[in-house]
Amino acid sequence: MTETTPATDAAPQAAPHPLRVLADRIQAALGAEVVATEIAFGELNVTIRAEAIVDVTRFLIADDACKFSTLIDITAVDYPERAERFDVVWQFLSMYRNQRIRLKAAVDEDQMVPSLTGVNPSANWFEREIFDMFGILFSGHPDLRRILTDYGFRGYPLRKDFPTTGYVEVRYDEVAKRVVYEPVKLVQDYRQFDFLSPWEGAHYILPGDEKKA
Repeated sequence: MTETTPATDAAPQAAPHPLRVLADRIQAALGAEVVATEIAFGELNVTIRAEAIVDVTRFLIADDACKFSTLIDITAVDYPERAERFDVVWQFLSMYRNQRIRLKAAVDEDQMVPSLTGVNPSANWFEREIFDMFGILFSGHPDLRRILTDYGFRGYPLRKDFPTTGYVEVRYDEVAKRVVYEPVKLVQDYRQFDFLSPWEGAHYILPGDEKKA
């Protein structure tokens, strides 16, 4: 005589996603410093308060479940229609856990973001690049100067309201024997290109195409 075990309808509980576990740990540890967490395309995105970036970074480096010791990149995104115009984005890698994390903070044009150079010296050039391209200021940076554009450059090239042609053009003047800056002078009207394929945009039938109709 054999014994049978009654069948149960309860399905085994699926284990939570490792990134969700990590997100919950970060949220619990940092509290109000974390605005939101999201897992998208297999990556963890954490929205934080810009003022908290130094404390958040120190936690991500020191916590045993994180160990995000490598700063991959810092960049920014421009949303001119928003009150808080920019998103500053930090990318971190944990070589110990083989995980990546993306921090994001919304800032306005006049808001200063704390510099990470005291925690991670590699932030130096990243922050200078963002200042040069977007005009975002980093408080506590040891040498916040332009790094890609020339001395005296006007404007911030990666802002979406910056003209594609720029404001000035540079050339070497044979008479003055030096480089001179002049207002941009276009030899023809500036054209907008929509890059539409000529095959997709054509409203006529080429010889032979009528057979496909």
